[in-house]
Amino acid sequence: MSSSSEAITGGRLMVELLEEAGVEIVFGYPGGAILPFYDELYHSKKIKHILVRHEQGAIHMAEGYARSTGKLGVCIATSGPGATNLITGLTDAKLDSIPILAITGQVPTTDIGTDAFQEADIYGITIPITKYNALIKSADDIPRHFEEAMKIALGGRPGPVLLDFPKDVQNQKTTVRKATSLKIATHHYERQKVKGDVQEFAEALNNAKRPLLYVGGGAINSFASAEIKALAEKANAPVTTTLMGLGAFPGTHPLSVGMLGMHGTAYANKAVLECDYILNLGARFDDRVARYQDFAPNAVRAHVDIDAAEFNKRVNVDYILHGDLKDAVREILPYIKTSDRTDWISQINDLKKNHPLAFDNSTEDIKPQDFLKQVYERTKGKFIASTDVGQHQMWAAQYFLFDEPNTWLTSGGLGTMGYGLPAAIGAKFGNPDKTVICVTGDGSFQMCIQELATIAQSKLGVKILLFNNNFLGMVRQWQELFYEERFSESQWTYNPNFVKLAESYDIPAMRIEKKSEIQKGLDFFLKDDGASLIEVMIPAEEKVFPMIPAGKSQRDLLEFKDLAKLKK
Repeated sequence: MSSSSEAITGGRLMVELLEEAGVEIVFGYPGGAILPFYDELYHSKKIKHILVRHEQGAIHMAEGYARSTGKLGVCIATSGPGATNLITGLTDAKLDSIPILAITGQVPTTDIGTDAFQEADIYGITIPITKYNALIKSADDIPRHFEEAMKIALGGRPGPVLLDFPKDVQNQKTTVRKATSLKIATHHYERQKVKGDVQEFAEALNNAKRPLLYVGGGAINSFASAEIKALAEKANAPVTTTLMGLGAFPGTHPLSVGMLGMHGTAYANKAVLECDYILNLGARFDDRVARYQDFAPNAVRAHVDIDAAEFNKRVNVDYILHGDLKDAVREILPYIKTSDRTDWISQINDLKKNHPLAFDNSTEDIKPQDFLKQVYERTKGKFIASTDVGQHQMWAAQYFLFDEPNTWLTSGGLGTMGYGLPAAIGAKFGNPDKTVICVTGDGSFQMCIQELATIAQSKLGVKILLFNNNFLGMVRQWQELFYEERFSESQWTYNPNFVKLAESYDIPAMRIEKKSEIQKGLDFFLKDDGASLIEVMIPAEEKVFPMIPAGKSQRDLLEFKDLAKLKK
C-alpha cells in the first residue's frame, strides 16, 4: 500500500482498493481504454488475473466464482465492445442475485459524447441491469464510488455493480485514499432488523397440519442452510426448493421433496396442491414455479425475504417477514413447536412412491437421466456442478442431489446458454481442491466454447459432460409437444467433432454412443483430477418429464407416463 500522502494514479488506487477489499482473483480481457489500469495490475502481488477469450466468459467466470465461494466476483473489460459484451452476464447476475463488480474502461472524459473510437455509454446502458453503476469522472472520486459499489453489491439482496473508468482518470494523480462520505442511503447496505410479527408468523406454522417449506436462492445468499434445516426438523415440515435453491436443504434428507416447478418432481408439485401452509424462504414465486392465480390454492401463504419488492408481486401472501433470511429463521425457531405430522409425512412418502422420476431405459441408447445418475453414484455427489440451459440443465437438477449450498451453479432467471463452461472455470479457480463438472449440451457448449483455451492455459481440472442430440433439445421438445412436430430451425445440420476440438486444446476427450460404453466412459471421465471432456450421444426424442406446460398450474402437470396420451 502506498503512503497516504503520496500522489498515485487512479489505476494504482483502484488496484490498491481491490487488494484492501480482499479480492484475490479477477477475470478479464484488456484493451486500449483500460490499459493504464492493467499496467498497474501487472505489479500487484495479491491479485491473480485470469485472461479469458471473450468478455462474456469473464463475467460468467466471475459469477461461478461468486456463487461457489460466497465471495464477490470481479471482471474487467475495455470500453465499447468489451463493455457491451458484459451485458448478458450483468443481466444474468441481476436476475439471480449474484454479487459482481465489473470494471470497464472508457474513453477519456474529454472525448465522452463525441462518438470516439470504441465509445459506448455503458453507464446508461446498464442502469436497468445493475444495482449500482457510476461513471468515475475524477481520480479523487474513486474511493467513494468503489466503496458504494462494494457495499451495494454485497448488501441486502446481492447483485452486480459497474464502475466505468475513463482512461484519463486512470492516469490522473490523487492523494485521496478513502471516501469521506457516501451518497447512498444506509439501508442499501446496513443489515436491517427483521420486520414483522415473528411470533404470529411462527404460530401460523405451528397450527398447520400439512406445512411445506419452499426454499429459494436467497437461502444460499444469506448462508441460512443450517437454520432452514433446523426449522424443517423442528417443525417436521417437508421441504421443496426452487432451481436456484438446490443445495440450500440437503437433497438426500428424508424431508426433502426435491425441486418445485415446471420440471420439478411430481411429488413436490403435488405437495403444493395438498399443503395447508406454505412458507416461502427467499424465493420469488417466479413464473416457472406455477401460475400465480392458483398457486397452493388450499394453503395459508407466508413469505420471508430481504427484498420488500418481492412481497405480493406475483402471489398474495398472508404473513410477511422482511429481513435477512438467516436472521429471520433464527428469530422464528424459538417459537416453533415440535409437532406430530406423521400423516402428512406418510402422504408425502406415498406421493414419492407413486410419482417417481421416470424414463424408458430399455433400449441400447444412452439415456441422459441414467448417465447422470451413474455420475452421481460414482462420485457420491461430492462435486460442484455448473450447467448450461436446456434439457441437460433440468435432468441434472432432477438427478443430482445436492446436500450442500454453493455446489449448484446454473442460470435460473435469465436462462443463459453459454453460462456453464465459464461458470465452471470460475468455480474451479475458487475451489481448486473440489471436483467441478460442467453439464452442457451441443447447443449451449458452442456459445462460449473458446474458453476451453482458458482451461488449457491454466491447466485447470474442469470436467465437461457434453450431451449431444444434434438438436436444441428443449426447443425440439416444445415443438414436438405443442407445435405439431414442426421442428423449425432447431436441428443442427452440422456440429464439429467435439472430441478433436477438445484434444486440440490438450484436453483429453472421448465419445460414447451405446449403453454398453457407459462404464468405460465414466472410467475415462473421472479417472483423475485433470480436465476431461466426454461427449455422450443421446436420442433427439428424449424429453424432460415431469413438465408443467407454460401458463398452466400444478394440476396440469405431465409425467412420463402421460407421454403416450400426448401422442394421440
